[in-house]
Amino acid sequence: MNKTELIDAMAADAGITKAAAKKSLESFLGNVEGTLKKGDRVSLVGFGSWSVSKREARDGRNPQTGATIKIAAKNVVKFKAGAELGKAVN
Repeated sequence: MNKTELIDAMAADAGITKAAAKKSLESFLGNVEGTLKKGDRVSLVGFGSWSVSKREARDGRNPQTGATIKIAAKNVVKFKAGAELGKAVN
């Protein structure tokens, strides 16, 4: 399912216009992004939680040349599925 299909499904399920569903989805995504940028965690009980984790700088290897390269440190987003979501897909 892509973003457009999700918007269509949200509009149909909620009985709202596609424009309203799009605005709602974009608001949700913007709020999740803003919270993660601040370093906080987003948790939806039963669905899952998003958090930011720091990945340290490390040495890597170029597979074509075999040369050692430096891989910079960066923040990565992690998602952990909740128990109810896990049960729903199994």
